[in-house]
Amino acid sequence: MEIVSVISSEQEKLARYAKALGHPVRVYIINLLSKQSCCYSGDLSDELPIAKSTLSQHLKELKEAGLIQGEIESPRIKYCINKDNWFEAKTLLNNLLK
Repeated sequence: MEIVSVISSEQEKLARYAKALGHPVRVYIINLLSKQSCCYSGDLSDELPIAKSTLSQHLKELKEAGLIQGEIESPRIKYCINKDNWFEAKTLLNNLLK
């Protein structure tokens, strides 16, 4: 039996979201952004004591998973939770934990 045939699209999505949340810095970023009523447009490197290049990699991972979205407003980038995908991730995780 081929493993691909037994994996659902929901399982694939959950695995992608979980991978993106698999680092404490990314969990912190999601937590910070989820508490914002609008997008965060400050410098996230002021919030976290890590190199900007490291922060950039974490943001890239969250963005590629679809959990956040960014908009360039020179000289800053505005980051927001992707509300639809965040809701989907929470729903899939809740279903797994039932």
